[in-house]
Amino acid sequence: MYLVTGGAGFIGSNIVAHLSERGEEIAVCDWLKRDRRWENLAKHEVAAILAPPYLPTWLEGNSGALTAVVHMGAISATTESDIDQLADNNIRATLDLLDWCTKTQTRFIYASSAATYGDGRCGFDDEFTPAALAALRPLNAYGWSKHVVDRRIARLVEQRKPLPPQCVGLKFFNVYGPNEYHKGEMQSVVSQNAAAVLAGRPLRLFRSYRPSYVDGGQLRDFIYVKDCVNIVAWLLQNPKVSGLFNVGTGTARSWLDLAHAVFAAIDRPPAVEFIDMPTQLTGKYQYFTEAKMNRLRAAGYCDPFTDLETGVREYMGDYLSREDPYR
Repeated sequence: MYLVTGGAGFIGSNIVAHLSERGEEIAVCDWLKRDRRWENLAKHEVAAILAPPYLPTWLEGNSGALTAVVHMGAISATTESDIDQLADNNIRATLDLLDWCTKTQTRFIYASSAATYGDGRCGFDDEFTPAALAALRPLNAYGWSKHVVDRRIARLVEQRKPLPPQCVGLKFFNVYGPNEYHKGEMQSVVSQNAAAVLAGRPLRLFRSYRPSYVDGGQLRDFIYVKDCVNIVAWLLQNPKVSGLFNVGTGTARSWLDLAHAVFAAIDRPPAVEFIDMPTQLTGKYQYFTEAKMNRLRAAGYCDPFTDLETGVREYMGDYLSREDPYR
């Protein structure tokens, strides 16, 4: 059995879908709340669904049954201002699961984030040492909460302290794809703009506030969620691989590239409207991200990544243009 925390969320539910299609037994730990994230799970068979407060008791009764814990659960809003909530959900809960997996010798894969890199002035190299991580300065509290966990595990590795038999952190870059619809303002630009674009309105992008970047020229490493799932699946098939790895494509593309891909997917000429950036993002906005992927490649991952145009075309055509957009 696999435990997927955050299994009703965006990346987590896509992992659940993959494991279910493979015929695996899956337990999901997540808050379902009052939105429609239950539909992220509706097409897939799961063995158990439990809210986070019940997880410790559930783990006590299932320690011998778990093949691996895939920990995607977190507060993922980069604008979250309740730091105690971030510390409780993103730091303490992750380190508690790490301790449990260490004690029971259960494999552990957890979600980190490219937000840990801050403005990118130190680069985007996923070097897993205390010294390398100490140089990074996240721009927001969400990125900091993920960085705390990365640094703690790096220190444990350096000190040769006990850890799970497989311990992997994944620094996700700009992920887009099906099942992100509950995320509100944290949805990808593709998802946020799909309804408007399909109705004939322009796609909206933030203006640039740096002279070196034209409006829409800000660069991101966009990765299709199915590629993220493929990486997790490969790690589950290769239990000897541990470490901290970037999850991107290794190629930065502009927001205008993304906008053009959206319109190309529906055979319409591009129409883009530039809007002011929200005040809370000013000074905390990443103008460039590009994952260095050499460490994951060196570990043995060989699959190609979906290019932006192909991923957006599939997302728009197979999901966002349909009455049922769920995977």
